Amino acid sequence: MTAISASGISANVPAGWDGRISVRGGGAATALHAEAGEFVMDVRAYTVVHLANFALPEARGDFGSGAVELMGPNDVFIVLFEYEPSAVETALFASHAIPWPLPLTAFDPSRLKRAIRGQAGAQSFFQTAGRAFCLYVVLGSSTRRAALVPPVNQVLGTVTIAPG
Repeated sequence: MTAISASGISANVPAGWDGRISVRGGGAATALHAEAGEFVMDVRAYTVVHLANFALPEARGDFGSGAVELMGPNDVFIVLFEYEPSAVETALFASHAIPWPLPLTAFDPSRLKRAIRGQAGAQSFFQTAGRAFCLYVVLGSSTRRAALVPPVNQVLGTVTIAPG
């Protein structure tokens, strides 16, 4: 296993798996503070974790575009996507429960961001350590979920999230 860590998130990546933690700029807002007569740049960054049991392509979207199209029936792709700090105040992120381990019933083809024949997905929104996240998992084969979900849960069990 190889440990990866960045932005207060860590995970153990098993042999044969690929894992990346990226910090993406969420854009910048500039505000003028009239009293001080200065500009202040407010730059927000968001952490995205990708874990897969296949080689991740360099060019891929936050939720796996560019990667999920390459998946075979034995492949899994995991995303842990962090939202802005204010999201913890919203109803979507009301759950404080870490959503793993995932049950087999969490996976369904209708839960994919983009339907790809044969695949199934699971998605959960939660907050922990004052941070808001979406967990999104794609299985290469819906019919193989009994074999594919245990390794997903094993890897997710190594994920730790520190306060932001």
